Amino acid sequence: MFTKILIANRGEIACRVIKTARRMGIRTVAVYSDADRDALFVRLADEAVHIGGAPAAESYLQAERIVEVAKRTGAQAVHPGYGFLSENEGFAEACAREGIVFIGPPVSAIAAMGSKSEAKKLMEAAGVPLVPGYHGDEQAPDFLRQQADQMGYPVLIKASAGGGGKGMRIVEKSEDFIAALESCQREARASFGSDHVLVEKYLQKPRHIEIQVFADTHGNTVYLFERDCSVQRRHQKVLEEAPAPNMGETRRRDMGEAACAAARAVNYVGAGTVEFIVDTTDDRFYFMEMNTRLQVEHPVTEMITGLDLVEWQLRVAAGETLPKQQAELVIHGHAIEARVYAEDPYKGFLPATGTLHTLRPPAESAYVRVDTGVVEGDTITPFYDPMIAKLIVWDENRETALARMERALSEYQVVGLTTNLPFLHRLVTHHAFATADLDTGLIARYQDTLLTPPPAISAEELALLAVAEVLADNPDSRRASWRLNSVAQRSLRFDDLEDADRHWTVQISQQNGQFCVIVDQQRFELSAERQGARLIATLNGHRRQVDVFAQGAQRVLFSATRRVAVNRHNPFAVNAAGVHGDTHLKAPMPGRVVALLAEVGSRVEKGSPLMILEAMKMEHTISAPADGVVQEFYFAAGDQVGDGDDLVDFMAD
Repeated sequence: MFTKILIANRGEIACRVIKTARRMGIRTVAVYSDADRDALFVRLADEAVHIGGAPAAESYLQAERIVEVAKRTGAQAVHPGYGFLSENEGFAEACAREGIVFIGPPVSAIAAMGSKSEAKKLMEAAGVPLVPGYHGDEQAPDFLRQQADQMGYPVLIKASAGGGGKGMRIVEKSEDFIAALESCQREARASFGSDHVLVEKYLQKPRHIEIQVFADTHGNTVYLFERDCSVQRRHQKVLEEAPAPNMGETRRRDMGEAACAAARAVNYVGAGTVEFIVDTTDDRFYFMEMNTRLQVEHPVTEMITGLDLVEWQLRVAAGETLPKQQAELVIHGHAIEARVYAEDPYKGFLPATGTLHTLRPPAESAYVRVDTGVVEGDTITPFYDPMIAKLIVWDENRETALARMERALSEYQVVGLTTNLPFLHRLVTHHAFATADLDTGLIARYQDTLLTPPPAISAEELALLAVAEVLADNPDSRRASWRLNSVAQRSLRFDDLEDADRHWTVQISQQNGQFCVIVDQQRFELSAERQGARLIATLNGHRRQVDVFAQGAQRVLFSATRRVAVNRHNPFAVNAAGVHGDTHLKAPMPGRVVALLAEVGSRVEKGSPLMILEAMKMEHTISAPADGVVQEFYFAAGDQVGDGDDLVDFMAD
């Protein structure tokens, strides 16, 4: 077994590998960028070496530099995690040239499966069923559109070297094909360095089922059952679970054996995932791709098998046989994983950046697991994926696992930036997910329910916030001059974070520890005490416990099923609104301008695309907020922009 390994990755997966290595007595070397100098994984590793600037292209994608660090520190092997260089055959070759073990499959297997087009040719030869489509080398736009026209719409354009939902577009009609192809190719070049694509018939209501496979150098190959990854948005997984609901033993065996056949066809070694798409109309399954690495969602497989897949990776890479054979592998219970992101689901899932001023995940146990790479006080930067954590729950069956996930999401508290936690809570409690009516279009089909912004804060919640504000003994409350055994009164004002025009004035009085709060002509009488962030209040005989956090002017209240945020109004603050006028469209996040889609002086309709902004390797379209005229662009294609920068001077009619 190795005594020292280097982890060529960052964040949550680096922490995950370090945890297993430490348990096995293996020392670890981390590599880090400028942005990750103080990151959790850097602090956890036994050694850490700086390798470059914040952008991944200057650090985590520098293969030769990472190999040099491995040599210099005496690391015998490199674990690539997922993403970055994990499926880069050049990196695996560079490790081999220096006598460093690459903890992954052989270079030949990475090459064979690294191109979706070539992989499908291999699978076709091996008798694995494929979705109808064009997987060849001809890439002329008109030729590809002709292929799409022949197979019939809708079709899916997919980057051949892609993954993670990047470089994929669904096209509904022929006239939209070329624009979608160009967008797909731009994103593929930025993410994978190749704009080669394939075109497939798009199944209208499919499930996404993947099989975890493992192989060693002694000829053993097994499957560790399946994961259902159907709940997706823009081809990016949101929820994953194992085993797949409504999966019969015969179908499980058929798909598992097909996955093993795919692995054997390329002489696979190590951990891999064979992804299938299942047509819900006839229950037929088709090969999509094979990921030659550990998957983000591997914890759900670990939870139902009781195995440590990173340990398996290390043992196989060290030349050992698989710890178990197929007949020894069994499923126990049900596991669900939710990806907690810094993003705003109600604003097109825009990534959020900022400081995690408060970060309180649910308590971990045999039933709840939190895989994360950040701690309270860390910053989510624009340079990498905005994942905060993976929340994984387990229980004896799907129903009880769902209940555990709902509670765990309710207990997750983040202050400082917007997260998808309220959206995830809605999703796991939605009837379609609860009843396992699953397919990849679930979120889009129910978006009116799932993506409707939550209701405004209630009068009762405002009353609780007001009492918490008074009991916090901040400078404002000291000015209120509360007096023992007499009545003191004051007013507080809160502003809605979602609607700048909505605000509330709350009248609050106190006598002998009892509070009277008037909100919108509603009267609330309550007693309360504050224990740190927690407010314990009795309101009309109903005992309530809520947590209230303050960050600057922002106040965030967490209850069992709800998170609400307001601004505590400062009447002395300068109102800067309107300094630039109401016609300036601002950057919703830091990024790079990809293209300008309108001419200066042109008249456009509401919703017309004006500019494409790339951030976190995804494209975001800046659209006209109303009918009007484009007066000026402040940046050109290729320029970098900061969060809140003026992008377009737009005059609405």
